[in-house]
Amino acid sequence: MGETGKGCGRKMGCERERRAGLVSFLCPRSWRPSVGHIDVRELKRRGIDGLIVDVDNTLVEWDRHEPTDALKSWFSAANDAGLRCCVVSNSRRRARIAGFAAALGVPFIAPAGKPLPWCFRSAMRVLGTDPRRTAVVGDQVFTDVLGGNALGLYTILVPPKCPREFVGTRLVRRLERLVLGYLRRRGYIEGA
Repeated sequence: MGETGKGCGRKMGCERERRAGLVSFLCPRSWRPSVGHIDVRELKRRGIDGLIVDVDNTLVEWDRHEPTDALKSWFSAANDAGLRCCVVSNSRRRARIAGFAAALGVPFIAPAGKPLPWCFRSAMRVLGTDPRRTAVVGDQVFTDVLGGNALGLYTILVPPKCPREFVGTRLVRRLERLVLGYLRRRGYIEGA
């Protein structure tokens, strides 16, 4: 299955409507059930050269310190497809993110300050890409999707890996559920 069809549903082709209002900033371009379901070859065919990827509850559970073998294989496949990756995390545990990124063989930015644009621009500088050649993969609408969409990046939302999260994130998830429900009802996104 290609990257289209799950994100922004029937309205994905209507760019004028997609850009109207707050929906344009909160609606991911694609939704996948996990990072492993993202077809890196399809992204490359779309012209994507760089991936900005969140860690906590996107790649692994919130408190996990090392990537799984399956995750290492996915990053290897992304590299083989010609995609450059950068881990970008809001975690204040910089040493943990540094070790995690090193285990994957990718650069990192932490703590990042998503959804602020500077961290996405910094990652694009590291990757050597521009907005139209960069995708963001994350589990949060108000950090990963909002920040990526504000700069015109291709945004991919995945569900959180685990319900255990930082207390502040748990509060934001309540609002996020309302937003995702609205997007589903309006046909902007399927499955999320």
